[in-house]
Amino acid sequence: MSQAIINKAAEIVEQNAVQGGDFAGQICVLSLTDEAGFPTASVLTPSKAEGIHRLTLCTGLDGNAAKRVANCNHASVCFATTEYCINLVGEVEIITAEDMKQEMWYDGLSYHFTGPDDPSYCVLKFTTKRYKLFVDGEDVAGTL
Repeated sequence: MSQAIINKAAEIVEQNAVQGGDFAGQICVLSLTDEAGFPTASVLTPSKAEGIHRLTLCTGLDGNAAKRVANCNHASVCFATTEYCINLVGEVEIITAEDMKQEMWYDGLSYHFTGPDDPSYCVLKFTTKRYKLFVDGEDVAGTL
């Protein structure tokens, strides 16, 4: 049964990612540690997801999320509604490669950046190490 829950969680995460299409208000919560060692949360739109294994999020190099990742790359991502709660724990890296920035770009980012070549725009690549899922009334936890 747990593999079915993992597969369903993967579908949910992928459905909540823009995947290069139009921004439709999809969000997740990215939790990081701030400069004083306290947990903080940021609401971001995932650009692309590979199930529960990896996802990319876009932000600014001068923003709090990128600064916090540079300080400590441990993170947690949460997708939640009244129907499910998908908690992923892992590590984040900051990507500034032009090809990745171009690939992850979506129209909603134009509210914050001039385009995919904007020098302040970056991609956060999150890789899951462990998970705790509540989907279809079932709890599943594990490591990847």
